Amino acid sequence: MCDYSLETYRTTPARTGETYETYRFPSSTVGFVDAGDKETAVCMSCDTRLIIEQIPEFVREKLGIGPREEVTFVRLEEGPHRDGVRFANGQEINLQRLGPGVKAYVLDALDGETKIVKEAATTTA
Repeated sequence: MCDYSLETYRTTPARTGETYETYRFPSSTVGFVDAGDKETAVCMSCDTRLIIEQIPEFVREKLGIGPREEVTFVRLEEGPHRDGVRFANGQEINLQRLGPGVKAYVLDALDGETKIVKEAATTTA
């Protein structure tokens, strides 16, 4: 799913095993992109499992999380921007507040593929 405000951009579905990053589009909406193509929004299904890295310090402090976390992609109930992630501690945040520059490795895009991550996605840096 992509936020309504990203529907004017070219889109592609997320794929298991791929790495994406958050990016602020010209519309000011934050969404996922492939680092090599900042004009195409990467849309994720609800319940897609990700490992995210390079989480801003102010977000980590506010939510009580670390710099690298496994999360679940969710559609939030309130607000104009509903694409978000849920952390293991139950905290949720929309992509707008997460901000640009956060790396996301897709563990399971619900596309029939699942990747096993060992020491993992630190190759995404």
